[in-house]
Amino acid sequence: MAKRRKKGEGSVRQRKDGRWEGRVVIGYDEKGLPRTKNVLAKTKRECQEKLKQLRETVTGSKTEKVRPEMPFGEWLDFWYQNYVKPQIRPTTQANYEAKIYQHIIPELGKIPLNQLAQKDLQQFYARVKTAGRLIRTEQFGKGLSDSMVRGLHAACRSALEKAVQEELIRTNPAVGCKLPPKRGREMQVLGREELQRFLIQAQAEGYFELFLLDLCTGLRRGELLALQWDDLDFKNGTLTVNKQVYEVKGRLQVSVPKTRASIRRLVLPPGVVEVLRAYRETVDSRWMFPSPV
Repeated sequence: MAKRRKKGEGSVRQRKDGRWEGRVVIGYDEKGLPRTKNVLAKTKRECQEKLKQLRETVTGSKTEKVRPEMPFGEWLDFWYQNYVKPQIRPTTQANYEAKIYQHIIPELGKIPLNQLAQKDLQQFYARVKTAGRLIRTEQFGKGLSDSMVRGLHAACRSALEKAVQEELIRTNPAVGCKLPPKRGREMQVLGREELQRFLIQAQAEGYFELFLLDLCTGLRRGELLALQWDDLDFKNGTLTVNKQVYEVKGRLQVSVPKTRASIRRLVLPPGVVEVLRAYRETVDSRWMFPSPV
């Protein structure tokens, strides 16, 4: 079995003309589409070396400020800005930045990188689990959720693992930390009468068609709100899902889904198609479900 490359290392393949091509993602455009750069070489080894040089140019190599005794907060910022941010989408960037700059750096940022110990991380996770929430404390309590604590740990572990690879520290202190267990949520399914009451209320509030389509397809919210009338084939009763809406810093953006599997064509029940056909006559927009505001 071929060894799987780590995220961000790029890919190497042999072209039909016999040359080797290396390609790496250097970032994403405003629509969320990946931007890549490539290198060409006569041999696989030469291609791998060129690709390594390209990655270092894109992500930045170690500078004078990168040293074992640097504050962990500075290393975390350097790691994120150079190794992570160029390769992730805006929505993922927002999640990373909230964890790094609002939680981890304020708590652990001043500790020297080569002195950060497992107990520092363990105590940090315990503190935020009981009193780490910064907003909506009246609604959700003072502590962060288990999944958020695990997310903070994942960021710390990845940053420290990169520090090990760069030979700034010998071992990763995040390895072996005790974390809140993963708890699967029990699925709650509405009964027939509950569904009827739900749709009656949705119709009263002007959202009947939106929720009816969602209930019969299981579309994600971002997919549902990105639908345009061109995506619906009334003749064949099919709906093409190839876009999604997401919010970044209060602004909505539209992009293609992350994976090819998310781009799909669904066959709708005839009754739903007829409901949407009648609904189409009331909508003066290219969007299937435009904002009522």
